Amino acid sequence: MSRLLVHVEGETEETFVNEVLCPHLVAVGFNEVSARIVGNSRLRHRRGGIRGWDSVRKDILRHLREHSLAYSTTMVDYYALPRSGSGAWPGREAATNQPAASKARTVEDAIAADITTQMGGDSFFPNRFVPFVMVHEFESLLFSDCAAFTRAIGRPELEVSFQTIREAFATPEEINDSPITAPSKRVEGLIQNYEKPLMGTLGVLGIGLPRIRQECPHFDGWVRTLEALIA
Repeated sequence: MSRLLVHVEGETEETFVNEVLCPHLVAVGFNEVSARIVGNSRLRHRRGGIRGWDSVRKDILRHLREHSLAYSTTMVDYYALPRSGSGAWPGREAATNQPAASKARTVEDAIAADITTQMGGDSFFPNRFVPFVMVHEFESLLFSDCAAFTRAIGRPELEVSFQTIREAFATPEEINDSPITAPSKRVEGLIQNYEKPLMGTLGVLGIGLPRIRQECPHFDGWVRTLEALIA
């Protein structure tokens, strides 16, 4: 039985896994794909942002140990990952000034090494844990098809504004990560009272997985890696 646990940071990513990623991976051979919100996100008094690595790591390790035959992966935003203090994510500080194409990979390599060490080093099969960090955050996926996104949320008049942003970058994943110009900030600047769980979900469902994969190479590489686990 091929089982995949996807460790996500919030309800929008959880819905994405259940509604978009799961049907695809089951169709290509997985028996079960399920999302697990990490770091006790549902219990937060203050919403928003991923928890520190020390908290997230505990959840990932527990799931790997409880489900010894399952594969595991992550789906978290690079943007706003803690980069200092006790909750800092491995590789996050080192990735800060790197090109967009390298940022996520630096963090992924670092957290993979940490999990492998915690799971026993040479006795742990490293392909059981496939880290994925989105560049730069979930909202970048919404720029994969601006026409489809704006239609899906009932705001087709915003297509040109979204497309103007998209055309300034080679891929949606390169839309940068400052507190002013991050993908979510750009979406919020165009859509008053943007509701991520609702509109983000409607957007990715409207765009569809094939289009997102076509436009977002790092995301596509992650899905290809997951597909290869059961090839």
